[in-house]
Amino acid sequence: KAVIPPAFLIFAVLGSIFLGFATPTEAAGVGAAGALVLALANGSLSTSIVTDVVRETTRTTAFIFAILIGATAFSLVLRGLGGDELIERTLLGLPLGPTGIIITILLSTFLLGFFLDWIELTLIILPLVAPVVASLGFDPVWFTVLFAVCLQTSFLTPPVGFAIFYLKGVAPPSIDATTIYRGVIPFIGLQLIGLTIIFQWESLVTWLPAQAYGP
Repeated sequence: KAVIPPAFLIFAVLGSIFLGFATPTEAAGVGAAGALVLALANGSLSTSIVTDVVRETTRTTAFIFAILIGATAFSLVLRGLGGDELIERTLLGLPLGPTGIIITILLSTFLLGFFLDWIELTLIILPLVAPVVASLGFDPVWFTVLFAVCLQTSFLTPPVGFAIFYLKGVAPPSIDATTIYRGVIPFIGLQLIGLTIIFQWESLVTWLPAQAYGP
C-alpha cells in the first residue's frame, strides 16, 4: 500500500507526457496537483504545510532564476569573446578521436559534479559541449542521457552531493557523515557501470524515444 501513492504520482507525471496530455513543463504542474491530491487523501494537508511549501518553492524558483540569469550572462560574454569557438576547437583538436572526446567531456562533468550543482552544470557546460557532440555526429538523445546520468552521479559525490545531505537529515544521530560517504561508494560504482552500459549500447536509450516520437 505504501508504494501505490508514489507509483500513482510517477504515472501521473510520466504518463501525461508519453500519452501526449502534457508537455514536460506542464507535467510538473500535474505532479504538483497529484501531490496535493495525495496529501489531501491521507489527511496530511494543512495551511501550515501549504505555506511552507509555497515559501520553499518561491525560494527555489528564485535561486534557479538567479542561476539562469547568471548562466545566460556568462554564455553571452563567452560567445562575445569567442570562448565557445575556442572550446569547440580545443576539444575537436584533441588527439583522442570522437569516443575519447566524449569520454573527456563526461569525465570533466563527473569531476565538476564534486563541486557544482547539477543546475549550473546543465546551464553552463551543456550549451558549450553540445556543438562539439553535434560536430562529431553523435545522437543528441544518447549524449543527453549520458550527461544526465553523469549529473545524477554528482548527487552522491561529496562535498556537494544532495542525496548525502538528504540522507544525513533523516539518518539517526549515531550515523555520521563519514559513514554515509563510505556507504555511497558502491552506489557511485553502480552509476558508473550504468554509464558504461549506456555508452556501449546506444540503442538502450534511443529505442524508446524513437518509438514514442519517431526517428
